[in-house]
This record gives sequence, C-alpha cells and structure tokens, in this order.
Amino acid sequence: MSLSQPLVTVVRAGRHSYAAGLQLQQHLAKSAQILDPPTEFRNYLVLQEHDPVYTVGLRTKDYTAADEDRLRQLGAEFHRTDRGGLITFHGPGQLVAYPILHLRQFKASMRWYVSTLEQMVIETCRQLGVPSATTTKDTGIWVGEHKICAIGVHGSRYVTTHGIGLNCCTDLRWFEHIVPCGIEGKGVTSLSKELDRLVAVEEASGALLSSFASVFKCRLQDQTDAKLVTAAEISSKIK
Repeated sequence: MSLSQPLVTVVRAGRHSYAAGLQLQQHLAKSAQILDPPTEFRNYLVLQEHDPVYTVGLRTKDYTAADEDRLRQLGAEFHRTDRGGLITFHGPGQLVAYPILHLRQFKASMRWYVSTLEQMVIETCRQLGVPSATTTKDTGIWVGEHKICAIGVHGSRYVTTHGIGLNCCTDLRWFEHIVPCGIEGKGVTSLSKELDRLVAVEEASGALLSSFASVFKCRLQDQTDAKLVTAAEISSKIK
C-alpha cells in the first residue's frame, strides 16, 4: 500500500453513552481549526457501541417534548444533534463508526464522501455475506425494504463528524417506537437477522476496517497514543 495514501488512526472506544461518544469526536475534530496545511490533520475512525439512545438530526422538527419524554421512559436517552438525517436508534449490538477525516487529504467534496461511505458499508455487508445490501432513494443502506445501516454525517471546514450505525445483533424492538429516519412503511434489519446467526460487533468491525481501507484508499493504524483522551475518561467527567 502506497505511503502517499492518507493515514487514519483507528480508535476502538468500546461501549459508552452517546454524550461521551459525541464529546470524544468533538475533541478529535477540533484540532482542524488550528492546523494548516490540512495534511497535518490527524484522521480518525472511531469504532464504538452506544448505550440505548434515540437521536434526531438537523431536519427533525416534529419530535416534541412529550415524544422525547415517551422515548426516555423506555429506558433510552434522547439527543438532538447537528448531523444530517432524521430520528434513529443506537444501542448495544450496533456498530457505530465515526470517521473524522479532513477531506482535503482525500477529496474535498461532501457528496463524494457520503457516496464513498455508502460504498464502504455495502462492501462491509458483502464481506459478511449480505450481497444484496444497497442504496435507494432513501438515506442509508437497505436490504430489500429494510434498513440495515443508518447514515448521518456533518461536515465543517472539510472535517467530517458523525457517521454510520450498522445493525449487527441489535435488539430491533427499539425501532418499533419510532419511524426510523422518518420513512413510513419500511422496516429495519440486522446482519444477524439476514444471516440467521449471531454477528457480533467485533466480527463486523473487522470487515468494516478492511472495507474502509480499500474503499477510502487509506492506511489504517491502531491507536497507540497514550495521551489521547478516551471516551471512558470523558464519560467519567460528564456523569
């Protein structure tokens, strides 16, 4: 693999609250505001699971305080975010990946980024044995009429945040209380459901990393920097 390809540091953040994951990605992304040229920016790919949480994006206007309270009573948290997309659920058994990339090291186009992110998820599903995963006119990655992966991203000064939520062995009953991503009449699925076997987050992570390196044409390295603030450290500060 060419050394001229961008380098991306993989952060295996484990399971934590959505708030901790959000602050971790903000911490990793903020250095882009002071670094010039963009080649000095350190790219990251954060892999994690979240405690049960419903999140809504920039375009969501119709979830009221009463709706928020109803969802919280189910035992989940509720967060309004600056990502694109409508409401979705994150929880145990779902692989949440936040690519924090400076697109000037790749291609300075959010349209290209979203398309490449979709290709990466499709390739991940293919590697795991779900070749029918594809894009449609609706956001996310689908298997027939069922969404297997939600996509919601944000970009600022060519630096990406947020990302994807790939259902591995997620308890899909959490989605019954919302209209996932605002799309009526369609359902959700998971790798485990499609393959009729347990597909853990760890297994899916391996396929995703392989696909990410190939599709984004980059080099990956595991985090070894002991000074990097972890999600666990952030979580302990916000409790």
